[in-house]
Order: sequence, then C-alpha cells, then structure tokens
Amino acid sequence: MNREKAIVVTGASRGVGAAVARWLGKEGCRVALAARSAAPLQEVARDVEALGGEALPLAADVSDPESCRRVVSQALARWGRLDGLVNNAGMLEPVSRIADADPAAWRYNIEVNLLGPFYFVRAAIAELRKSRGRIVNVSTGAATQPLEIWSAYCASKAGLTHFTRVLALEERSVTSVAVRPGVVDTRMQETIREEASLLMPPERAAYFKNLKASGGLEPPEVPGRSIAWLALHAPSQWSGEFLNYDDAKVDGPARKALGEELNVPAKTGQ
Repeated sequence: MNREKAIVVTGASRGVGAAVARWLGKEGCRVALAARSAAPLQEVARDVEALGGEALPLAADVSDPESCRRVVSQALARWGRLDGLVNNAGMLEPVSRIADADPAAWRYNIEVNLLGPFYFVRAAIAELRKSRGRIVNVSTGAATQPLEIWSAYCASKAGLTHFTRVLALEERSVTSVAVRPGVVDTRMQETIREEASLLMPPERAAYFKNLKASGGLEPPEVPGRSIAWLALHAPSQWSGEFLNYDDAKVDGPARKALGEELNVPAKTGQ
C-alpha cells in the first residue's frame, strides 16, 4: 500500500518538488522533504499532512555528501524503510557563454545537478535494494538539446540522464528512470525570462517570454503528478529510460491513479 511507502524528495520547498511531495501526501505516503530553505519546507510539510500523508521536513544542501547521508539516515530512523528517491533539486545558473563562465559557479552547478543525485543514491541504495524501490532523476530537454549560455545546466543534466542508465544496469533490483518535466511555471523560468534572455538570441528570448504571456507553461502540479506516479509505480522494465512527463504511458496512468486535481484542504483558522 502507498500509505506504507517512504520516499525522499529533494528540492521539495517549491515548484515541481513541492508538487511531487503533495501528490505523494495525497496518496498517504511518508515523505522526507529536503531543501536548503527551512521555512518553505514547513509549509509544504503541512500541506502533505493535510492531504493525508506524513512529512519529515529536513533542511539539506544536496551539494554536501554528509547532508545527503543525514537526510536518508533521518528518514530511516523515523520510518525504518525507504521505498523511493526523487532527485529533483536543480539549478540553471551560471548563465553565460563558456568563455566567460565563472569556474566556481560552473562547478557548483555540477555539484547540485549531478553530484547531489549521486550522493543521495549512494546513501539510499542499500535500503532501496531491500524494498525493490524506485529512483526518479528529474532531468530536462536540455540534456539532449544543446543551448547557448546554458553549458553547465546542459552538461550536468546530460550527465544525470546517462548516470540513470548506468545505475539501471548496475542495480537490477531498483527501478531507475530519468524524466523530462517539460517547461514549467517555476522560479527557474523567471530566471530565464529576466536574466538569461539578456544573453540569448532574440528569437529564443522571445520564445520563453511568450510562453509565460500565452499561458504555455505547465503548472508544477502536472509534471509533479507524473513524477510522483513514477516514484510509486514505474514498471521495472522501464529502468534506464528517459521519459517525458506527458508521455501517454506515464500521464494516463498517473491521472487515473492519482486523480485530476490536487486540492490542499484549507488550514484551520483560514
């Protein structure tokens, strides 16, 4: 039963990660919420519990291996098991041409987007073997499509996607998939419109600005539902695949299993 399942979600304080956590809460799961920002995590934790789940908010920096290990250890101390890991924490910056990029900022992007998932997998894999659990690595279309001024983001996410394939080969008892969440209405898109657009070719900058103006961005709850479903139900034969959030074989079963709406009950006193 989903109510017995314990799942770690990184980058859970906002955006797609928060949406994944809420969907899991709706399914009655136990959710360890990891992110650097403690206050927003508390709000997401309240939503998870209002929806019927159990939440464990944990401030953590995914670029620090000890911090990642501590999250897994605290989840195990609370629940005694681990059934899933959603590596969602990620960042776009630095936004610059390769010749002008700050090496420290470039390295930090790799630490967050690629090494963070590696640290969490290392910390969680023994327990996930026991539960025959699932790992969902949140990637991007930029993992396969080169984009100017996004070199660190493209490279780190390409690495994460291929890391998922290797992980699937090595850990046959664990189902590991990467997922493209689409173009989502999150803070990252704000950064693209406000900062990255200044360095982009005009037509690409206009594309991202028009997505927002025309309502073409997905709300986080849509890819969040697909990712939550994958963390609970991804078939073992999919291990190693790079999936689109709106692929019919993902989106259809996710809607059927989790529902169409994610309505957080009103909090007492509101």
